[in-house]
Amino acid sequence: MTEQLLWPPYATPGDLAAIEAVPLQERGLPESTYALLARAAEHWPDRTAVSVLPTAARWREPAQRTFAQLLADVHRYANLLHHVGVGRGDAVALMSPNCAELVTATLAAQLAGIAAPLGGGLSRQHLAELLRRSGARVLVTAGPDLAPGTWDTAQALIGDGILDTVLAIGPTAAAGGLQPLPVVDGVRIGYLAEQAAAMDPSGFGGDLPRRGDLAAIFHTGGTTGAPKLAAHTHANEVADAWMLAAGSMFDQQTVVLAALPLFHVNALVVTLLAPLFKGQHVVWAGPLGYRDPDLFPEFWQIVEHYRIAAMSAVPTVYAALTRYPVDADISSLRHPMVGASPLPAAVRDGFQAHTGATLVEGYGLTEATCATARTFPDAPRPGSVGQRLPYQHVKAIAMATDGTWHTLPAGGTGVLAISGPTVFAGYVTGRDSHGHVLHGLGKLTDGWLDTGDLGHVDADGFVHLTGRAKDLIIRGGHNIDPAIVEDALTSHPDVVAACAVGRPDRHAGEVPVAYVTLASGATATQEQLRDWARDRVPDPTAAPKTVTILDELPATAVGKLYRLALRMDAIRAELHTALRDITAVQEIDIAVEGSTPTAVITVRSAADEAAVKAVLDQYTIAWRTEVTP
Repeated sequence: MTEQLLWPPYATPGDLAAIEAVPLQERGLPESTYALLARAAEHWPDRTAVSVLPTAARWREPAQRTFAQLLADVHRYANLLHHVGVGRGDAVALMSPNCAELVTATLAAQLAGIAAPLGGGLSRQHLAELLRRSGARVLVTAGPDLAPGTWDTAQALIGDGILDTVLAIGPTAAAGGLQPLPVVDGVRIGYLAEQAAAMDPSGFGGDLPRRGDLAAIFHTGGTTGAPKLAAHTHANEVADAWMLAAGSMFDQQTVVLAALPLFHVNALVVTLLAPLFKGQHVVWAGPLGYRDPDLFPEFWQIVEHYRIAAMSAVPTVYAALTRYPVDADISSLRHPMVGASPLPAAVRDGFQAHTGATLVEGYGLTEATCATARTFPDAPRPGSVGQRLPYQHVKAIAMATDGTWHTLPAGGTGVLAISGPTVFAGYVTGRDSHGHVLHGLGKLTDGWLDTGDLGHVDADGFVHLTGRAKDLIIRGGHNIDPAIVEDALTSHPDVVAACAVGRPDRHAGEVPVAYVTLASGATATQEQLRDWARDRVPDPTAAPKTVTILDELPATAVGKLYRLALRMDAIRAELHTALRDITAVQEIDIAVEGSTPTAVITVRSAADEAAVKAVLDQYTIAWRTEVTP
């Protein structure tokens, strides 16, 4: 009976009401991510759980573990963490590209304490701040043989006196011995696998996690500024993973490709936790994942060899794959999933024509654990990113001037809000004697999460995005949704991707400008694209003043469009023009302070600041001057 409750019929959008007629708490979900893994090891002990490729070029040489072996490894690693002092409320930082040991260490960190994944591309200062805020004194990190640059960063953090224990991990299926590690007074340093080898593989010696305990804290935001730490409970992660696994698209024979970095929630929830529910085999695509230049030429061969049925990637990956001829039997590829950033119609149509596989689009954000909506390949809803997942509720709201929320009727466009079992516990703002201090920081109201996304929800629970509230371009008090500029540009046959942002303007406050990338062999000029967009945007005020052609649009480490970098470029370009006649200006830089781009103008002397001030006071931007020493 428990298994029947766990897997209700979920093949069409019409199944949602029947699923929610049974309360979620009656469906028998595992207590924690550890209980989820233990269940998989009990049900399918000898089935292959993971195949981890050393690199894309060595895709025929995977390191493989069954579910029983994976559980034993997690026990060893978790017992080592417990041995070095990690308790239920303690964070374990993990900073490494994907490899076999990182998969195990991530699950072990959630068993012994709280996983705190870090992107190694963040600056040392940001990483140090995240470590301090999380309270992590133990760091699991790539060793010198796996990622020398990451190891150098780890050594710098050791020198900062932040860490008590550093456990290094090596390359998957490494040949030969690993480099010796340094000895530092007061810091335990060693290789994770070596130190865990003698630990008990049969069980965990500490307290087991419960539903309401924190499982992970993920940093959010871009690659500059101070990222926030969003806290997930075990209940959050298990519920979201179950909502994805419950769909009839995925059965026990579904083989999943994982190639997004494990410091991103998509990799954790979609390609690590969700497959545990049905005992699915996951193929991890090496330390560089989709950034490995050897992956795409071999991609279709990998799909055929492992019979890959599902994968999760960002739009840029699917756009890149269309450039490689399908030179293998890829009939197994049934459910390629796409999310993290808006999917251009040209990318969707091009990939589906190239492969015959229908993209499953999704929508979600870290503060709602990961996934909130997904599409149905057999029931397309044009313009939608999918129907809300079971037990999650999504609505559009209007915000009054006094800050109160007003729910809009179905179809009404406003800021999207989410409630339900996947809404995060809050941001980590500090620690006290009881553990991490969490706060909604204005994003949580009566259990509802303000997503910052603009859109509407139809009567069937399908979510339609229209833009980001914070990305609105405000021209003379007129709100411009950048999506309408981007849609006009991507309708041009030469344009692969587009992004519109606001450029400061001393008269209108902001004006729209756009950045695009072009298809191979394209001949369109910037002026032609500007005119194309001007003739096609539905609102004349949205016509971009300029269109800049780039080789590629800036992206974060997980492939999300990094819109802030383009906003900074637009500010810099405007100020170079505005200040060009002031010879005392030495340098114009744009810094991110908090989450706000701030112009930093370097001048020769304090006397020159007045001339700069007279110009910049005409703009509604943050700025400050610095005098050359």
